[in-house]
Amino acid sequence: MRNPEVVLDNLISKSKDRNYRFDRLYRNLYNPEFYYQAYENIYAKLGNMTEGSDGKTVDGFNTQRVERLIESLKNETYQPQPSRRVYIPKANGKKRPLGIPSFDDKLLQEVVRMILEAICDRTFLETSHGFRKNRSCHTALEQVRGTFTGVRWFIEGDIEGFFDNIDYHVLIDILKKRIDDSKWIRLMWKFLRAGFVDDWKFHKTFSGTPQGGIISPTLSNIYLHELDVFMKEYIKAFDKGTKRKTTSIKRYLEIKAYRMRKKLKNEWTGLSQEHRGERLKQYKELRARLLSTQSTNPMDSDFRKLKYTRYADDFIIGVIGSKEDCLFIKEDITMFLKNKLKLNLSQEKTLVTNSVQKARFLGYDIMVARGMSIGTDGKGFTKRTRNYICKLYLPQDKWVKKLKEYGALEITPDGKWKPKCRTYLKDLDDIEIVNTFNSEIRGLYNYYKIANNVSNLHKFYHFMKFSFAKTLGSKYNMSVAKMMAKYKVNGEIGVKYETKKGQKIMYFYKDGFKRVRKLTNIHDADTLPNTLKFGGTTSLMDRLKAAQCEFCSKSSNEMEIHHVKKLKDLKGKKKWEYFMIARRRKTIALCRECHTALHSGKLD
Repeated sequence: MRNPEVVLDNLISKSKDRNYRFDRLYRNLYNPEFYYQAYENIYAKLGNMTEGSDGKTVDGFNTQRVERLIESLKNETYQPQPSRRVYIPKANGKKRPLGIPSFDDKLLQEVVRMILEAICDRTFLETSHGFRKNRSCHTALEQVRGTFTGVRWFIEGDIEGFFDNIDYHVLIDILKKRIDDSKWIRLMWKFLRAGFVDDWKFHKTFSGTPQGGIISPTLSNIYLHELDVFMKEYIKAFDKGTKRKTTSIKRYLEIKAYRMRKKLKNEWTGLSQEHRGERLKQYKELRARLLSTQSTNPMDSDFRKLKYTRYADDFIIGVIGSKEDCLFIKEDITMFLKNKLKLNLSQEKTLVTNSVQKARFLGYDIMVARGMSIGTDGKGFTKRTRNYICKLYLPQDKWVKKLKEYGALEITPDGKWKPKCRTYLKDLDDIEIVNTFNSEIRGLYNYYKIANNVSNLHKFYHFMKFSFAKTLGSKYNMSVAKMMAKYKVNGEIGVKYETKKGQKIMYFYKDGFKRVRKLTNIHDADTLPNTLKFGGTTSLMDRLKAAQCEFCSKSSNEMEIHHVKKLKDLKGKKKWEYFMIARRRKTIALCRECHTALHSGKLD
């Protein structure tokens, strides 16, 4: 069987030709190596330990499972299971529906995702940032900050219920532009029409991406790529001129300053000290007037520009032009979405905002600063350095909302803010409590570290620090002052704990909140660190293919992988638990007899 990496590289090379149509994609689904690669990609996610509508999880994965899946694809009897619908709370108090597909469906969807990404990602535009390799919220925000200089208006795009309203026929027609494979298209129809089970009742799906499906983000990018292309062409037609006209007063002052400077240079040696001072004063006054004068006509009708950035279904547009231009743009996008993509642009939520005010995008406040600050450019020329520069800000309501969400903030009836004890953490070990607080502080900082005012997180830190002290104080029935004194280590708050190598200290967060001006790991803002996948000397699939039980050491052709959610849930009383804890692995390769015995409580 061909190596999946080789196949994907070939698909990527062909995808660079935008007119190329892929006609033999489906046959790649017969390659078991693709499924092993897909398993390596997704097995560590906690959601895989949640049962789908078929009652199965990732636990017990084996090669026979892959063979059965491939056989059903060969004879086209494969039918995805309806996803099991659950509801998770939203920040506004409502509930968000979430679909849980069966693991076999997830496995196949991951293979399909890898192939779709290989043939489509190179065709996506630079303005698309969601769910793409080496792209993130941060890259989208950095693009806004770098390209929205001088913008006068923002258009905050909001598509009504995008993920639930994707039109299947439109999506399939888009896929057919690049894919000429009837079997592949039929498979996509099966995914789209799989339906879902809610309260034990089956519901058909008539629009929207597969609920909770691994391919949903990729399909959404393929769908909204049409909007990106439309906006690219729209920008070409909208943009006018290369620069604004210089105002007559500005030009007059520039000429006058030039002539005065030239004259002063020629007469300098013949002037007395007193006259030199006089002439310099006159020149500086003229120069100050020049720098404080509007250099170009902000209402120049012969100059206009449009900027656009999208992350998933959220997009923002910057306009150098009039408000009337913005209203026309909004109407044109509304008509395109309605006629071409069968989507509705929310007229109430798609706001047109003057750039002197703040627009909200990806949790940041964005505005274009107006200022008269004087500085020097790279060539040493004096100029206004902060006028019409795009800036990103951390909104106060975001960190306040986090404090409320964590239960770390109490607002009294008279409006006073007080740190609050988080009673639900009291039963944890001290090291777990401090680690929880540190993770929450670090997580918020990592997301907002590129904001101009990220230092405001010191206020968030203050409440978290005293909430930590109150939580431990409640646990040990001590005052906050005594807790601060007890846990003070080398001038910082920290928790001591014992390891095999001796005593160590985990300090309460102390790394500060410095603004990061240049991102290095630009792709890590959207995903949490993967702490579930503990590496060994061999890969997971190598252990499965070794055909040797890691518990009884017997050779077997019927190997299965046993999974656990969390290592800390294992007590280490049984030999197989001790094996997993010692190797810091959440998986163990077992023969079928040992795996059956484990689940019946008879192993060891």
